[in-house]
Amino acid sequence: MAAAGPSVFLLMVSGQVESAQFPEYDDLYCKYCFVYGQDWAPTAGLEEGISQIASKSPDVRQALVWNFPIDVTFKSTNPFGWPQIVLSVYGPDVFGNDVVRGYGAVHVPFSPGRHKRTIPMFVPESTSKLQKLTSWFMGRRPEYTDPKVVAQGEGREVTRVRSQGFVTLLFNVVTKDVRKLGYDTGPVDMQGVSGPSLPQGLPQ
Repeated sequence: MAAAGPSVFLLMVSGQVESAQFPEYDDLYCKYCFVYGQDWAPTAGLEEGISQIASKSPDVRQALVWNFPIDVTFKSTNPFGWPQIVLSVYGPDVFGNDVVRGYGAVHVPFSPGRHKRTIPMFVPESTSKLQKLTSWFMGRRPEYTDPKVVAQGEGREVTRVRSQGFVTLLFNVVTKDVRKLGYDTGPVDMQGVSGPSLPQGLPQ
């Protein structure tokens, strides 16, 4: 029986949280999660993860190398709410408490292929000297209760932040049926190209 045209398209994202530069800090780990619109649903893979702790490389770059894999597939009926990946980096303070060392977010690249992104990270700041002193003594730094707020933008302008470090990501992006639904993602659509096979039994 001939199937009707596709009603959903697929976005397959693999790659890795490759490395970070945080000149002031060492022994850091990274958490990631995806944020996406209500028409999107993950169908395979993991939409969040936590890396191992990395120490600075002994060379001049002093990079923190995680090479932590990303692998997730989404389906959607429209591109609104295209997924973003939100990163949170943590490490020990002088008292040995895990504190946030940076937040950042970036959209998954729209066009298929291999992409590298370097994301500037930031941390929320205490708004007064007294708060700064108190948080230092208590070993607690300002942080977001839900890191996904980083991807939303609303309300973030009321938070004081300070830039701090960079994280480099590698993305391999494959799309399926995006063109058939009338959306153009760039010069190459991977429909005719052999790529990772689609997971079996995707919910319709």
